[in-house]
Amino acid sequence: MKRHSVKKRIMVLGSTGSIGGSTLDVIRRNRGMFSVAALSCHQNTRSLFAQIGEFGPGAVCVTDPEADLPGRAGAYKLYRGAVGLLSMIRETDADMVVHGICGAQGLLPSFTAIQSGKDLALANKETVVMAGSLLFKLAGERKTAVIPVDSEHSALFHLLRAHPAAHIREIILTASGGALRDLTLDRLADVTIEDVLKHPNWNMGAKITVDSATMANKALEVIEAHHFFNIEVSNIKVVIHPQSFVHSLIKTIEGSFYAQISKPDMRVPIQNALTYPELCAADYGSLDLDNCHMTFTAVDPRKYPMLTLGYQVAGAGGAYPVAYNAANEIAVRAFLDSRIRFTDIAYITEKILALDWGNLVNSVDEILHVNDVASKKATALIERRNRE
Repeated sequence: MKRHSVKKRIMVLGSTGSIGGSTLDVIRRNRGMFSVAALSCHQNTRSLFAQIGEFGPGAVCVTDPEADLPGRAGAYKLYRGAVGLLSMIRETDADMVVHGICGAQGLLPSFTAIQSGKDLALANKETVVMAGSLLFKLAGERKTAVIPVDSEHSALFHLLRAHPAAHIREIILTASGGALRDLTLDRLADVTIEDVLKHPNWNMGAKITVDSATMANKALEVIEAHHFFNIEVSNIKVVIHPQSFVHSLIKTIEGSFYAQISKPDMRVPIQNALTYPELCAADYGSLDLDNCHMTFTAVDPRKYPMLTLGYQVAGAGGAYPVAYNAANEIAVRAFLDSRIRFTDIAYITEKILALDWGNLVNSVDEILHVNDVASKKATALIERRNRE
């Protein structure tokens, strides 16, 4: 059950990552409004230990069974492993779960948060990509809010609240273009991991930074926007906006554009999620428009084949989005482990999608099964290519 108190009690999943760290900074700056109910991390227990000392959560989870906390700082209940994380979500009294865990492993925590009656501030886009229909059906049944934390979807969330659905012609997601946006097509095959991880605008984890370079992140966001806002995929457009000041736009039926514009700082959408349905003052998103230069260009499909594949799987439906996400996760991990080239990410994903994934997925268990099958097939394909 939700706890109604003067301070909103926040559970932060993935507290040592970029989303988690930004969330805790928002809480740090607004201690009169929020308290920390629980924290979780996978391996970075040194940082987690410092967070425990500062915020005093009542519960803590370390999902890596081999990772140990360096000591004890205050009284809290300690949970272990992936199963322990689900138990912590169910058993801890909190008003909202901020979900900053990356990848398909975030699926069950999302559903557990909603099942336990907690509002969900969601940065784990894979949950919506893999199981959007099931997620929002459950949220409606449990009368819980699912609030997007991605900067693009947070922008749309607020823009669409101000404009009735009948007035919307299309929505536009902006993309930075990633670390390789200025490279020519012929140079992409030879880029290094270091090249790909040098994002020009955002400080993010390795996986999402690679996804930004391939624009797989934008493909996932197209599918996510389709489910979040019940908008046809054909009415969702992506443009490259290198400055990352405009986070999303809507185009109304008479041709006008409305945009959400702020500095590229994740604390803005996170704070908006924490304070929903209210807006509260903050200084980190303030942008001076004097001499502010903003440009928009079309996406080159030859340079970003992962976006093209994303549109295809969004239209195909069935289990294709699950297979897309699984293949991409395995391929990105292989790239970061120096087992494949950057351009092989799209190759591996396309080969997996050439298989038949048209079966409907009507439960979380079925989705997890498809994810497991697609992951194994992608792994086998990479191993086979490396033997050749």
